[in-house]
Formats: sequence, structure tokens, C-alpha cells
Amino acid sequence: MSSAELTSAQAERIRRIRRSGAYVLLGVASAVFLLPFLWMVTTSLKSDEANLAFPPQWLPDSFHWENYERGWSGSLPFTTFLMNTIMITALSMLGNLVSCVLPAYAFARMRTRAAGVMFAALLATMMIPREITLVPKFILFSKLGWVDTYLPLVVPEFFGVALYIFLLRQFFTTIPQELIDAARIDGASELRILWKVMLPLSKPALAAICLFSFVGNWNQYLEPSIYLRTTGKFVLPQGLAMFTDQYVNQYNQMMAVALVSMTPIVVLFFLAQKTFIRGVTLTGMAGR
Repeated sequence: MSSAELTSAQAERIRRIRRSGAYVLLGVASAVFLLPFLWMVTTSLKSDEANLAFPPQWLPDSFHWENYERGWSGSLPFTTFLMNTIMITALSMLGNLVSCVLPAYAFARMRTRAAGVMFAALLATMMIPREITLVPKFILFSKLGWVDTYLPLVVPEFFGVALYIFLLRQFFTTIPQELIDAARIDGASELRILWKVMLPLSKPALAAICLFSFVGNWNQYLEPSIYLRTTGKFVLPQGLAMFTDQYVNQYNQMMAVALVSMTPIVVLFFLAQKTFIRGVTLTGMAGR
């Protein structure tokens, strides 16, 4: 075997060792991150006695599927909380898409100094902590009589989110200008170009925005706790907090309800995983 072939074989062996080491590290890291989830699953299937056993046991002696029914159908109306969460999340996702697509298209295709200044001002709003705006927003919505309604949770979503506008703008810049010029030559208006050309080509970015919006609104706890006062209007995170207060030692039922609440997020992510990753990747490449 020549020295060149030997060197090539050694280099290939080194690459395999590095690749194997990377897989081992990723496997260990994945196991560490999955441990809390596995603990939730096993705890949700334990009996009341095993739930309080010390030292804690990882695997239940027998599977108690009734914990899911007992936790969900107890004294708290979790079905009502679920329907409220679905309604708020769906309206918020719609508001995010409607309000972010138009400014993102304008920022992507406008070539003026004013557009650059406005885009910089938009990005600057992302540096403002959310907590700073809580008091002014509460004063405004209380004067409008919106407290204990869903309006403070839904209406602001129709006025744009800086992060989503930025992501969509970055994706729009990857679409060739020639397609837009051809549509303009054919007599298409800007709204028609946006609807017929840009949006069909931007499905990955739109899917990423929908996923971000879904997760953010589904898990939202702070603002619903500020504005919603009637139990029948509560959302799932508030219901879980109430469950924790009422059933301090019922960890098995608590974990069961928490797993049911997080199931839509997990299912949606796995269904839209490829599209979501593609949208985020192409959005990041646009900034280079």
C-alpha cells in the first residue's frame, strides 16, 4: 500500500472516529434532555401510593391509565380551558400571519432610505423587554373595558410581531426579483404578486411563523393571568396552575394533565418538522 493510500485510509478512520464520538455525545445529550419527559410519563401512570414513595421509583408497578381521566375530569373544567386555548391560539395565529406578511413584503422589496430606517426601528423594538409594556397595556385595556375578555390577548396580535416580520422579510429576499418583475410586466398589482407569487413560495417560512405563534400562545400564562378573571374563561396554563394549588400531592394526575396539554405541541412539531427546519434554515441563509 502506497503512502498516499495509507494517508487516505488514516484520514477516513479519523473521520469515522470523530463522527462516532459526535453521535455518542448527541445521544447522551438527548437522553439527558429526555429524562424530565420520561419522568412525566412514568409519574402519570403511577398509583397514589407510588406517587409519594421514597426513594422515588422510576417505573410504576402497574399502569394506572385512570389518572388521565381523574385529572382531566376532576373539579376543574379542563375541556373548557382547552377550547378557550384553541380559540385564542387560532385567532392569534391568524392575526400574526395577516399583520406580518404585508410589512415583511414591503421591507423586502422597498429600496429606499426610509425603508431602511423603519426596518431598523422595527428591529429596535425587539430589544424592549416585554415586562416593561405590561403596565401601560393594562391601563389602556382597562380603560377600554377589555379586562376579563379575550380582546387583550387577541387584538394585539393583529398589529404585527417584530420577530415574525423580520423572519418573513429575510425569506422574501431569497425569492428572485425576476419573478416579481415578470408578474409586474403581466400587469399584476403588488397585492396580487404577494398572493400569487410570494406566499406560495414562502410556505416553509409561513409554517415556521405558525409554529412559533402556536407554541407561544398555547403556553401563554402571564397575560391571561393578568386579564382573565372568570374561571370559565381561563386557558390551559392557568388551569394547570389551579390544579397545582388544589391538589398538591397528586403528582400523577398533575403529570397526566400536563402531558395531555402538551400533546398538540409535540404532534404539530413532528408533523411540520421538515418544513419548519427548512423555513428557519432558508431564513438564516438570507441574511448572509
